[in-house]
Amino acid sequence: MRNIVSPGNNFVIVGGGLAAARAAEALRENGHDGPLLVIGDERERPYVRPPLSKGYLLGKENRESVFVHPAQWYAEHDVELLLGKHVRSVDPHTGEIELDSGWRVPYARLLLATGSSPRPLAVPGADLDNVLYLRRVADSERLRAAFTEGARVVVIGGGWIGLETAAAARTAGADVTVLEHAELPLQKVLGREAARVFARLHEEHGVKLRPRAEVERITGSGGRADGVLLADGTRLAADAVVVGVGVTPNVRLAREAGLEVRNGIVTDEGLRTSAPGVFAAGDVANALHPRFGRHLRVEHWANALHQPHTAALGMLGENALYDRLPYFYTDQYDLGMEYTGYVEPGAYDRVVFRGDVEGRRFLAFWMSGGRVLAGMNVNVWDVVDSVRALVESGAEFDDAALADPDVPLGSLLP
Repeated sequence: MRNIVSPGNNFVIVGGGLAAARAAEALRENGHDGPLLVIGDERERPYVRPPLSKGYLLGKENRESVFVHPAQWYAEHDVELLLGKHVRSVDPHTGEIELDSGWRVPYARLLLATGSSPRPLAVPGADLDNVLYLRRVADSERLRAAFTEGARVVVIGGGWIGLETAAAARTAGADVTVLEHAELPLQKVLGREAARVFARLHEEHGVKLRPRAEVERITGSGGRADGVLLADGTRLAADAVVVGVGVTPNVRLAREAGLEVRNGIVTDEGLRTSAPGVFAAGDVANALHPRFGRHLRVEHWANALHQPHTAALGMLGENALYDRLPYFYTDQYDLGMEYTGYVEPGAYDRVVFRGDVEGRRFLAFWMSGGRVLAGMNVNVWDVVDSVRALVESGAEFDDAALADPDVPLGSLLP
């Protein structure tokens, strides 16, 4: 705690992930030369999470590659890292935080980058040893150890985490079944038209998809899971059960401190919370988005990457706002995808495809009237800027021109 000298210029970041590390970086780059403390509850220094379900899980990336900064970066930039510590409370009235140890730390500005936690599966047997979740480095390492040739892996949940872990398990030679509550995996986020692409992808790689599945219980003996029992009476044998049924934002500190909490920590366009001097960024922030005129909480890497710059400027007294379009990506088998924009479920009237959908080399545009709400490029690269421009323009476009690969996207812009 050697850097904690006074509340006057002491900046504190609670959270140990990408958002916390990027905020520390942005604060130093933009002129904060006072004490800067990052408090994380993990013993690892801040790291990025996408490799945990992609390259690191597949064994293609080494452990060092997941960290945001080299270990020496923090000392070189005079950033105090306090790892493996839990914050007990935040008091916006006194401008202090309290750790579980009882230490009280004053702050002039506070950033809450507390992220999210996997939603637990609420069925009997969910606490057995080899029922696995994915959020932290150790989780990825446990999954990699479980994904072996011939292992029987049941994945509960057909969202991004569920499908990425299923792809990793199949790549390792495991026998994989994915249980999805809806008719198709990813149907809620992509709609039926694009969700079919991912269903076919996994089926072609030998994954058994079970739609409209309801899990009754996890069966097991000796403290270990050995199967999944469905509501229709079907029992699936399993050597490992992976649960990917969503996440919940870590809002306890904010709620107990009296901050406005609603599906995350509510902020304005500049990521300011309802408490003076307190900001939020990353998975936990339900931020007012100026482009959409509503609050959005986006659980993707891009928010943790970019929001901290806006929060840092606000902490330094500047009037910055966060207006970037949501962005996410996935890598599964030989499919790479990027998605730009935002579409509420059921808020589009059609999807326009450009390219070879069956060959999985295409673009897709979610439309409302003639406007592009979001775009997805699959195995087509260097088009994200053009897709973003189409969405941001708010202009109306002709379906035939959008669908024609011979018409450059840039030529469509007004």
